Amino acid sequence: MLQLRLITSCILIPIVISGLFWCSLSWFVLIMMTVSMLAAWEWTALSGLVSCKKRLGMTILFGVIILIYTLSEVYKLTWMLHGFNCINVLKISLCWWIIAICLVLFYPISSGFWRTSCSLRLIFGLLTLLPFFCSILVLRQYNYLLDRHSGSWLILYLMCLIWGMDSGAYLCGKRFGKNKLSPRVSEGKTWEGFLGGLLTSGFIFYFLCLFEPLKISFTSLFVCSLSSVLISVVGDLTESMFKREAGIKDSSNLIPGHGGVLDRIDSLTAAAPVFASLQLLLAGVF
Repeated sequence: MLQLRLITSCILIPIVISGLFWCSLSWFVLIMMTVSMLAAWEWTALSGLVSCKKRLGMTILFGVIILIYTLSEVYKLTWMLHGFNCINVLKISLCWWIIAICLVLFYPISSGFWRTSCSLRLIFGLLTLLPFFCSILVLRQYNYLLDRHSGSWLILYLMCLIWGMDSGAYLCGKRFGKNKLSPRVSEGKTWEGFLGGLLTSGFIFYFLCLFEPLKISFTSLFVCSLSSVLISVVGDLTESMFKREAGIKDSSNLIPGHGGVLDRIDSLTAAAPVFASLQLLLAGVF
């Protein structure tokens, strides 16, 4: 399994980097829409939908929502879609992740009100994936007029940070894990893995914090990075909680050795909105 994960990673990493730096903003938006819709398709299974027609219908509906959001941002359709902008989407996202922390902490008691509701779980998916899509686009456009690759470096840094956290937690947990982090949600996650992930992210931050293309002060980057790394754990545990309720081990088998798209971006769905929100806050926009 580890060998397959490594082989897949070696194939995917160049593809991701190419998409970040070689694609125009328009193509990048289309790629992110595709990734988000694939994740939405997988979320419909976590929501309890079995019929392929219903799952496809909900996925298309989500695609329409993110298309409307994108058009409203590009053409500034505030007259038609009052309040449907990245700032409000990110604010709602922050509220959602506070709620998600409570759902994880008090699971399985907390599942009492949403376990049997397919609609609620679909709404949770929208609150997870729409802000993820929005935040990645916000980061991609960072300093875009001055340097069209500034946002690409920022996203690449965030991915390295969060996936470093995931990989460090996986390897340290597998080797040293004894004390369960949240046994009622995920039996495989341990405190030793969590600390190992933090240490890995710390090394990544240390080596990249002075990297010129990021153009962010040390203090600002530290605050954004630490907050994103910590909330990424909640993103991971939240998906594990929904998979546990749905009786699913992996969201799909789309990515060999990694599971599905959701399994690969679960931590980022929480980290990216927090990182983007803090960037906007520091810029005086949020």
